[in-house]
Amino acid sequence: MSNQGPLGKGLSALLPTSKTVTDRAVDGSQGPYMVCPVNAIRPNPYQPRKRIGGNDLSELAESIRKRGVLQPLMVRSVGENAYELIAGERRWRAAQLAGLKKVPVLLRDASAVDRLELALIENIQRQDLNPLEEAESYYRLVKEFSLTQDEIAKRVGKQRSTVANMLRIVQLPDFAKQDVADGVLSTGHARALLSLEDHGLMRTMRDEIVAGQLNVRQAENLARKYKKKTVPARRKKTEPALPESYCKTVTTNLSSLLGAKSRVVQKGKRGRVEIEYASPEDLERLLGLIIRQG
Repeated sequence: MSNQGPLGKGLSALLPTSKTVTDRAVDGSQGPYMVCPVNAIRPNPYQPRKRIGGNDLSELAESIRKRGVLQPLMVRSVGENAYELIAGERRWRAAQLAGLKKVPVLLRDASAVDRLELALIENIQRQDLNPLEEAESYYRLVKEFSLTQDEIAKRVGKQRSTVANMLRIVQLPDFAKQDVADGVLSTGHARALLSLEDHGLMRTMRDEIVAGQLNVRQAENLARKYKKKTVPARRKKTEPALPESYCKTVTTNLSSLLGAKSRVVQKGKRGRVEIEYASPEDLERLLGLIIRQG
């Protein structure tokens, strides 16, 4: 696993200056960066963004038509005249939309974890990722590359607590994940939902949040109300007033005296004595015995 450099400092820390970049160029021209055919490049399989398009891409394409690609794409070689993106997929797609045949690129060796990290950092710094995409990217760094939350935080330049909170989003049920991706729910709303654990309650609470346009504080208060309804209050356990051995002795003596099954039932300091009878006649017999004993 690569552990090179402070990735949290951004892509600028990773791009070598013109003095250190090789002069090799794909089309034979000389210069600090390669000039690569657009159709020789394939997308980064570790790209965290699920949605690339819309008005922003059209605006970027229009800017590229007028000014060209100002920042080179970062790629790696995957064969003869074949390259894979590491960073810069929006620029690559916009260049195609603008009709460019070639784009400037920087050739670089990068491991799988590097490719995910660089694509993640690029999108985070430009705020292009929605919270779900960011959370899933952190999750991949944990599961596929065994990075700790501290390591991820250092690499992307964020607090560990921020990474930890983002990672919790992947625990949401699918309907809530989609809401986060669409911007219907914020990460704060997501944390409030996760405090419930039960998916059925989450859906009910989600519907209330959306219908009432609740803010995060209101959602947290709503979650507390749901938890009070679903978690029964713990009853204080009271010790019986009489020892169990004594109750057994009383039961045995009473059963012998009356000739009927008996028992002592305690509830704290209070209780009752139960005597069974087999018939109305047996009941009359028992009453007579009790009265005579009195």
